[in-house]
Amino acid sequence: MARDHGDPGLASSLTDLMTSLAVIFILLLVASLNNLKQEGEVTRNKILDKLQQELKFFMAQGVEVKTDPKDPLGLLVLVPEGLLQFALNEDKIPTKGILFLSPFTRRLAATVCAPPFRKEVNSIVVEGHTDSSGTHAHNLKLSQDRSMAVVRESLAQFQRADDTVPHLKDCFAEFLSASGRGSAELIRDEKGSEDRARSRRVVFKIRVRSLEQRPLKEILGSPSPAPV
Repeated sequence: MARDHGDPGLASSLTDLMTSLAVIFILLLVASLNNLKQEGEVTRNKILDKLQQELKFFMAQGVEVKTDPKDPLGLLVLVPEGLLQFALNEDKIPTKGILFLSPFTRRLAATVCAPPFRKEVNSIVVEGHTDSSGTHAHNLKLSQDRSMAVVRESLAQFQRADDTVPHLKDCFAEFLSASGRGSAELIRDEKGSEDRARSRRVVFKIRVRSLEQRPLKEILGSPSPAPV
């Protein structure tokens, strides 16, 4: 009769050991991911603070730069009232808005395309808005047309002046996009009533990269070069 040389106790011990190692690995992985998330949040906040400080020169033009309460990765760049406000049912930029965009666009591009921020900024969204008059479909298209008008005019500024920074337009164009919000975010007065004139506007939103958007080698750190 053949004898069974297997040791049930040894097999059980090996199974328990492998299970314990797997649990330890998972716990270490979770802890590592949590640390990376916390470090990413700290880095993101530092970048946003530094970018906000760099954009303070716009304050002299009446521009307001503040964190986006709806997006932890974003900054709102609010143009002074009246400059990029549109007439009812129109997508034509007012003349004073075009005059404003000339220095504003180039200074903004020079800031976000500078070495400290070029790899940190993910996008600059030109967000168009309408008042509540008109249908949802009409307002959505109108707001998109308004944002596209500002994008086109912003890029056109680089063709009207000599570039002091090589490829500044190309860099800025990589970040720039247009988005129409229709009448989803109306501006209201102190009494809660809609301010239709102020609602017909465009807002610039700067968004930095999240941890998930960073290359793995940036997250883990570049390995040390091998000795020669």
